[in-house]
Amino acid sequence: MTQNSPRVGFVSLGCPKATVDSEQVITQLRAEGYAIVPDYDSADMVIINTCGFIDAAVEESLETIDDALHQNGRVIVTGCLGARAEMIHSKFPSLLAVTGPHARDEVMQAVHRHLPAPHDPFLDLVPKQGVRLTPRHYAYLKISEGCNHRCSFCIIPSLRGDLVSRPIDEVMEEAQVLADAGIREILVISQDTSAYGVDRRYATRFWRGQPLQTRFVDLARALGQFGLWIRLHYVYPYPHVDEVIPLMADGAILPYLDMPMQHASLSVLKAMKRPGNREKMLERIQKWREICPELVIRSTFIVGFPGETDADFEELLDFLEIAQLDRVGCFTYSAVAGAAANALPDPVPESIKQERYHRFMLKQQAISAQKLQQRVGQRLTVLVESAADQGYLARCYADAPEIDGVVHIDTEQSLPTGEFQQVEIIDADEYDLYARLSK
Repeated sequence: MTQNSPRVGFVSLGCPKATVDSEQVITQLRAEGYAIVPDYDSADMVIINTCGFIDAAVEESLETIDDALHQNGRVIVTGCLGARAEMIHSKFPSLLAVTGPHARDEVMQAVHRHLPAPHDPFLDLVPKQGVRLTPRHYAYLKISEGCNHRCSFCIIPSLRGDLVSRPIDEVMEEAQVLADAGIREILVISQDTSAYGVDRRYATRFWRGQPLQTRFVDLARALGQFGLWIRLHYVYPYPHVDEVIPLMADGAILPYLDMPMQHASLSVLKAMKRPGNREKMLERIQKWREICPELVIRSTFIVGFPGETDADFEELLDFLEIAQLDRVGCFTYSAVAGAAANALPDPVPESIKQERYHRFMLKQQAISAQKLQQRVGQRLTVLVESAADQGYLARCYADAPEIDGVVHIDTEQSLPTGEFQQVEIIDADEYDLYARLSK
């Protein structure tokens, strides 16, 4: 890049799937010679990748657009909120362009109209793995777009469409590029990871001479060949998920399963339009742990969903106590514009939502603290994230970046970030572990 390169400011909001979209746009911008700058004032144009899933995310996106227009004036909006283009244009008529999610080509067309590229793309202007917004030692690998489910609280299908799986050979080739670039951890993401390939009828493709079916379990097994940390996110509890547990037990992929369950009460799950059976789920969790005792399960739940009774909530707390999940997030129900759940009867008052949220979190904190205390004395492999005031912050296999806890390493030694270390756990609290380097 030169001092005269066109300068683009970029703001990326929302989930890891949006982060991947941002990385693809930034990679293309860099390939065409644009400079990416960290502020509005020095930018010739600003691109904002928005989130539009819940009210708080919509508000953050709208405030970011407003700030960028006031400080810069030349703004392109993309992402999930961009799917509501009419609303965006009505609020901000001076925007240069508005596109929906996963729209790299449309964004680039808008950029070219208002800030012509300095030259044609040459791939050697950017790293082969593209420009990443994550640290150099881990990367998100998006395997599909959209979702075939119609959960009543969710508007993702209206924003990102039905499930569209990437061909497995294309996914594996991207994973190979990441591995060759020195990535230590690949986080597999999509809207519904376990549905991968169903839209392609599990078609067989060839990757470097290997026949691979475009299927969730086959992809997990193939990714295990790289010898990296492979972490599965957003796994819907289909029966065939059982097939990946032996891969975890064998060490091919991390024994970590991110499975948003949302609730445990049959009546609430029915109102959410999600299949689920509390007793069968508990049986499966027990079976998984018998096959792979190291398994860590992360999940998320919604409290205060319309129609949720005291009995429903108590059933959820009882499920938590029996399931003993390792990592849990909780949200109070938020009415999202366009979601079918908005029309459901018996909304839960905000004060009761908050009370249930705090009771839920207290219950899970106690479970988490007890489970982490059991790790004291264990020796674990950790991935060093960054230096801290005293020692370093790291993650073990049980910790996904940004959403789970961390391992605090007490040491005066200099440790390289993005590399593995062996540690001994010496203490724990509700969310984090404390360790020293193994002797």
